[in-house]
Amino acid sequence: MKEEEIVIHVRFANDGAVQEIGQRPAGLSAQAWFGRLWKQAGDRFQVFAGGRGIFRLPRTELEELLAQGEERISAERTEKGAEG
Repeated sequence: MKEEEIVIHVRFANDGAVQEIGQRPAGLSAQAWFGRLWKQAGDRFQVFAGGRGIFRLPRTELEELLAQGEERISAERTEKGAEG
């Protein structure tokens, strides 16, 4: 059975900045989430007209990226003394 594929929609502003993006973890800007996805899965990004595009990722890969983000956010908070 083929693994479920998740589609993440992206909308860009006229200047190329990311305006909206799906599946974004709390604590990350839209631009930062796009950057992380692009770095890990840029080969699975499809551009559309009108300043739009999509990433197509297997569910397990998306879950790994989200988990990495949670680990980084937690580590940053610990370093800044926000936890504990």
